[in-house]
Amino acid sequence: MEAVPARARGYVACVALLALLCLLPLPTIRTPWPALGLLCALYAACEHVVRRRFGGTFYPVLLAGAFLLPPPAAALVPLPAALLSPAGQAGHRPAPLRRVWRAAQPALAVWGAARVHWALGGRDAVVASDFPYALLPAGAAVLAFCLILTVLDGGIRAAALGIPLRRAWRGLLSRSLAPVAVHGLAGLMTAVLWRSPYGPVAALLVLLPMCVSWWVFAQYHRERAAHQATIRALVQAVDIKDGYTRGHSERVGQASVMIARELGMDDDRVETLRFAGILHDVGKLGVPTRLLRKDGPLTPEERRIIELHPEYGHEMVRGISFLGEARAAILHHHERLDGSGYPYGLVGGQIPECARVVAVADAFDAMTSTRSYRRARPVAAAVAELERCAGAQFDPRMVDALARALGRYGWHPTVTSEDTGTPRESEGRSPVIGAPR
Repeated sequence: MEAVPARARGYVACVALLALLCLLPLPTIRTPWPALGLLCALYAACEHVVRRRFGGTFYPVLLAGAFLLPPPAAALVPLPAALLSPAGQAGHRPAPLRRVWRAAQPALAVWGAARVHWALGGRDAVVASDFPYALLPAGAAVLAFCLILTVLDGGIRAAALGIPLRRAWRGLLSRSLAPVAVHGLAGLMTAVLWRSPYGPVAALLVLLPMCVSWWVFAQYHRERAAHQATIRALVQAVDIKDGYTRGHSERVGQASVMIARELGMDDDRVETLRFAGILHDVGKLGVPTRLLRKDGPLTPEERRIIELHPEYGHEMVRGISFLGEARAAILHHHERLDGSGYPYGLVGGQIPECARVVAVADAFDAMTSTRSYRRARPVAAAVAELERCAGAQFDPRMVDALARALGRYGWHPTVTSEDTGTPRESEGRSPVIGAPR
């Protein structure tokens, strides 16, 4: 965790201090040390396997600790896993600050879950196997667990990345509640069996179905990684074929993300817009290389051939199901609000929102990057040109969002080609309005 902002370090220190405060009553309470030790070892082993093989965090053991142990003792369960076991990328030791965070965050969450569970009489319900009443305190504990994780995760995102708090928390709880609820049910079953005559050995059998579910989850992520590798290969192929715009696709993806975040889109849509920006020009693989690299002006026939690249791109990616609406952005990113765009001449709201985002990001990077036929424009000049064309060519909302994001974060355009060859004529039109590339 190099170059961590000072506010993020302070935030982690405060969270760690709160976690230590949760442990203060430990000497004054009756702690079942054998059970605590077994849960600590079990959680450390599960975390080691899950992080190295699947990624993510294994919560059933933590929540079982919340259902079985007093709150200060439950807060100890995640500490050995965070402080002793390897984490992060294989072969790399996690930084001390990362270790502290991984210890303090779950410690606070499991402490809060245990407090809620014990306050609602969950301990007695677990001991007596009192169903369905035992589900009520367990559900409340899981909710408290999720809420604390959400608050802490949003806080570290805001402190480390400078994201406004409202945006930093958006979507975190809704995405985590369902999977953590499943983990909570497994933790409750583990706790009930633990307290039953069958003992801890039978309780451990509950973890087997969870391991299977993690394996399925890992298979999904491997498939997604394969799709992303395919996307990277396609983008590299476009960069090789159209050397004048090398790196353009990645920067359009970055600008699309800036616009999407400024508009308040959730993380799933932001990721979709990133893919859309990265792949918007993949159809150029179907365009003759001589046209993409031509130094002189394009003839009307040559321009019509190049204008087929959105349709080519849509055909290439239509089988990649997880791209979702990104496919529409690839097809329609050259449409214009006034209906004079291509390939279908859509008007205004007929153009998908994702395509309107990518259109602005594409034009902005095209103007702020040096090409063989012209030099890059300053960012301010590019934004002014976008604003001039807003309402006719571009969606004003997207233009305003990009302008605000640039004002907050700035932009550092990269030269994408050497300034060689014969400058291409602009054919009497604005580089934004007239450039189909």
